[in-house]
Amino acid sequence: MHERKRILVTGGAGFLGSFLCERLLREGNDVLCVDNYYTGSRDRVLHLLDDPHFEVVRHDITFPLYVEVDEIYNLACPASPIHYQFDPVQTVKTNVHGAINMLGLAKRTRAKIFQASTSEVYGDPAVHPQIETYRGSVSPIGPRACYDEGKRCAETLFFDYHRQYGIEIRVARIFNTYGPRMHPNDGRVVSNFIVQALRNEPITIFGDGSQTRSFCYVEDLINGFLRLMAMPAGFTGPVNLGNPEEFQVRELAELVVEMTGSKSRIVSKPLPADDPTRRRPDIRQAREQLGWQPTVPLREGLEKTIAYFDAKLNRPTVQPLILNVVGIERRHADAAAGFTPTL
Repeated sequence: MHERKRILVTGGAGFLGSFLCERLLREGNDVLCVDNYYTGSRDRVLHLLDDPHFEVVRHDITFPLYVEVDEIYNLACPASPIHYQFDPVQTVKTNVHGAINMLGLAKRTRAKIFQASTSEVYGDPAVHPQIETYRGSVSPIGPRACYDEGKRCAETLFFDYHRQYGIEIRVARIFNTYGPRMHPNDGRVVSNFIVQALRNEPITIFGDGSQTRSFCYVEDLINGFLRLMAMPAGFTGPVNLGNPEEFQVRELAELVVEMTGSKSRIVSKPLPADDPTRRRPDIRQAREQLGWQPTVPLREGLEKTIAYFDAKLNRPTVQPLILNVVGIERRHADAAAGFTPTL
């Protein structure tokens, strides 16, 4: 008989977090979803609220959290440039203070803890495809550093807690992921292109669109999370999780136009600072150690994602994403009062 686990998912009302909560419940666990709704949305987990084994708590992980759990998935952090650059200091705090607080909780409860890291730790890579042993090419002072270096520091903290306190950790480096429940205005290429195409607006690419990305469908990624978490004690990662098929951004734009039957034209804008030119994961470790690889082709995943956005954009309730400015102001006031994260 399956032993019901008490599992905490930070960022549980986010794009990835909502799918993870759903899957963990389906597998017979008690799930505590924690989110401050900075970029997450309660709407993403509304369909789970009637489940007696699901609980939602509004909380910012830059503050300590006192709960009893068996496992922790730490997904809390804005993940697209438009969001993490809005309040870069808070992004660093979420990555660093948040990691310290969640690791402190894992230390107290002896919980296994998962860190959602990112391919951004590789920066604009000089090695292609990116393998886990590559140390990256990251600017510590650029506009993306709050996220890139914040995630790198979080990885450092995870491995130091593992070495110093024996905490059982798992670290996944996530490459571009897409699917239903992305926000229409989150600034990522897949959602940008689909929304612009459905509205017959110009599709904006940066530079000539020759830069590459690898796109993993959300359900494939969640499968990778669970396989990594189920690995025997002592297997820590980091492990790349993403789709090794590489596409030029312009190719993606053209495919979206074709699939939506859009009248949109493709227009170019200047490349943003520190934007990586190539991005593709080496997933040999995931294949060999986890027995995992993506199974959903890009066209199939895009069909589901386009259908989601088509339905969402035709609902009168869709509003532009409004960041939680009140919450930001409250955090700034708390910081001025001398907040110190728990060790």
